[in-house]
Amino acid sequence: MGDVIDVLVAGGGPAGLATAIHAALAGLEVVVVEPRSSPVDKACGEGLMPSGVAALRAMGVEPYGRPLHGIEYLDSRRRARATFSPGTGAGVGLGVRRTVLHAALSRRAADLGVTTVTGRITAARQDEKGVEAQLTRPPAGDLQAHRGEETRSREEWRTGGGMRARWLVAADGLHSPLREALGLALPYAGQRRYGLRRHYEIAPWTDFVEVHWSGTGEAYVTPVGDDLVGVAVLSSRRCGFDEHLAAFPDLRARLDAPPATPVRGAGPMRQRVRARVAGRVLLVGDAAGYTDALTGEGISLAVLSAKALVGCLTKGRPADYERAWRRLSLAHRLLTGALLHAARRPGTASLVVPAAHHLPALFTGAVRALS
Repeated sequence: MGDVIDVLVAGGGPAGLATAIHAALAGLEVVVVEPRSSPVDKACGEGLMPSGVAALRAMGVEPYGRPLHGIEYLDSRRRARATFSPGTGAGVGLGVRRTVLHAALSRRAADLGVTTVTGRITAARQDEKGVEAQLTRPPAGDLQAHRGEETRSREEWRTGGGMRARWLVAADGLHSPLREALGLALPYAGQRRYGLRRHYEIAPWTDFVEVHWSGTGEAYVTPVGDDLVGVAVLSSRRCGFDEHLAAFPDLRARLDAPPATPVRGAGPMRQRVRARVAGRVLLVGDAAGYTDALTGEGISLAVLSAKALVGCLTKGRPADYERAWRRLSLAHRLLTGALLHAARRPGTASLVVPAAHHLPALFTGAVRALS
């Protein structure tokens, strides 16, 4: 197996890279294993809450994007708007392309000496001192391996079949194979929701994230560039993007521009997890459990959870991470769960925007609690 590293991260998305960056900043040796080439794209709303922007900045990561000042709910008759903070100088979110965010995180990780290996962790076995992870890799000619500090040779990565680490962090996504292998996934029998996302080459018309509500789902509009807007649709109804968009005629009329990217999909969203810690394996990001993308703070929560995870490791108290994760995600789980319950039925979904419109203080309080 070779030398024992401190932290092995399965998955090089935002959660995995944030974990790697925090680990490197704490003086730990860390290796990220990721099967996809950088930058990695994914179907998501691409809006960062102010807490997520601040957390990234503290890590030395400042991706280019469009400032976001709050959330606006709309239906065919009403709208409700809530700012992230009372003033405009603080508490600003960011609309940023997923590929731009991933590239910025990758650069920061490399600058800190994080090693990234192209491959996939397919199995892991742990004992009281560490974890042995089995890797599968692409053919030798396609292998990509890069690092900030040359602590291992390229030939060692090419020929070795596994690695040993003190800790393994599963950041391998919504349908985490490691979570499944550890027996941490719980069944979910409720209504399943899916997401689709596409970009349009058009100048943003707002500096808020717009959430358009209908009886069949929600559409999220996020400015991510000077001439680029992302539109993500969430629904339990399985159909094409254009068919979903037909449920939002006012939004569809605004999108008088050619699509700039193909449609990407994700789901089902809801993922129930028994625990975030299993011995020397810890779960972060979507792998740690997911309620829904409805309130839009998934990336912010992943980045904040990554910091908490590494803090628990450096203190020698990994079991504390479960409590830290529950504390960080509490507002998200409660508010997202309540909105998701309303969104499941057309009758109650139609009441969300009127309620936000008539109870602006409550709506603003909820948005700021999440931000």
